[in-house]
Amino acid sequence: MAEPQGGGENDRPDPMRAARNAARAGLPKRFYDKAEIAERDGGFVLALDGRLARTPAKALLKVGTRKLAEAMVEEWNLQRDTIDPATMPITKIVNSAIDGVSRETSAVAADIVRYAASDLLSYRAGEPEVLAQRQHEAWDPLLAWAGADLGATLAVGTGVIFVPQPADALEAIARAVAPLDPVRLAALHVVTTLTGSAVLALAVARRRLEPESAWAAAHIDEDYQAELWGADEEAQERRAARWREMEAASRILQLAVA
Repeated sequence: MAEPQGGGENDRPDPMRAARNAARAGLPKRFYDKAEIAERDGGFVLALDGRLARTPAKALLKVGTRKLAEAMVEEWNLQRDTIDPATMPITKIVNSAIDGVSRETSAVAADIVRYAASDLLSYRAGEPEVLAQRQHEAWDPLLAWAGADLGATLAVGTGVIFVPQPADALEAIARAVAPLDPVRLAALHVVTTLTGSAVLALAVARRRLEPESAWAAAHIDEDYQAELWGADEEAQERRAARWREMEAASRILQLAVA
């Protein structure tokens, strides 16, 4: 059958589509029929057709709770003809936790504390009044929670000038992060970097805040600008991709708890 001819909209060159198609063409073929869970040494390992799966560094792809293992199994079973890591954010974070974070827990924890030292919630707009009010309404209760529940009372300033944080507040954040195992620590770090706030990340981890609410709180400024000037399509696509990672990390924070 001959290929259709013509000069329609779909026939125009689309570099982005070509890049996506090329990326898909390079993906590995699905080589298994079924993903499931195997119990090993008190943990839960992803198994592909009965063979234990491993991380890129060849460690067992093993987690501490069945609920988290089930989430990984779901990702693997949803793969089609190829295996696309972009559609497996939970597995991606678990891999990084096992292969990387487990070896650098102190450094990862310290990085979260560094975010707290310049936490998003500490920097407020002086104007316009509507933006300042939105920040006040969304962020003040979270800072009050951090002070009451975490013992971390963070300072607040207006504008972009650096706001020094009390040493005892940062020590409290460090204490809150310290008990986390590598998987939850990896997930907390993802939420922290995506939102720019250790307070928001800990609020999600401790179920003070739903992930959707934390995401909205982290994007108050961006959403206000979009209201004024309109939303940029490419920026919205990037934000959607970041949200998928945020959602996966937030799920891990809940599913990794026994």
